[in-house]
Amino acid sequence: MARRVFYSFHYQRDSVRVAQIKNMGVIEGQPILNSNEWEDVAKGGDKAIKAWIDEQMKGKSCNVVLIGNKTAGREWVEYEFKKAWGDGKGVLGIYIHRLKDFSGNTDTKGKNPFAGFTIKDRNGNKIAFDTVVPVFDPSGTTSKAVYDSIKNNIATWVEDAIAIRDTWPK
Repeated sequence: MARRVFYSFHYQRDSVRVAQIKNMGVIEGQPILNSNEWEDVAKGGDKAIKAWIDEQMKGKSCNVVLIGNKTAGREWVEYEFKKAWGDGKGVLGIYIHRLKDFSGNTDTKGKNPFAGFTIKDRNGNKIAFDTVVPVFDPSGTTSKAVYDSIKNNIATWVEDAIAIRDTWPK
């Protein structure tokens, strides 16, 4: 059975790229809201957005941050990966900038969204989060090759992220 994950991403820039990954069917993610559905959630303010995220994360074993050009620094992406880690779920990142959008365009690589955050190890020492969380830059020079790389590896990457999280204090 496919793992159930929560996808984090920048909606406006990357929803088409994310849909490609979700439609691979290799792992099961939360429903991806269309812009009208997201606006309905957002109308309720921060409390409603947090409640939606919290509800969608229930029953998931990993947070997969799909990293596009502007993903790093997004408030809700940060909330999602912090919550996932705090809840004992695996966390990983996958660069998706080389997948094409509906216009056939790729994007430039974004920054690692985990940089600048710390977690504590078993001894209470602070460790850079981006040295713990795996981030993958799929192989290939074409959108099709990157797609194939993600499809062929995402299940393993998720399992590895869960195994890494299991070695850390909860």
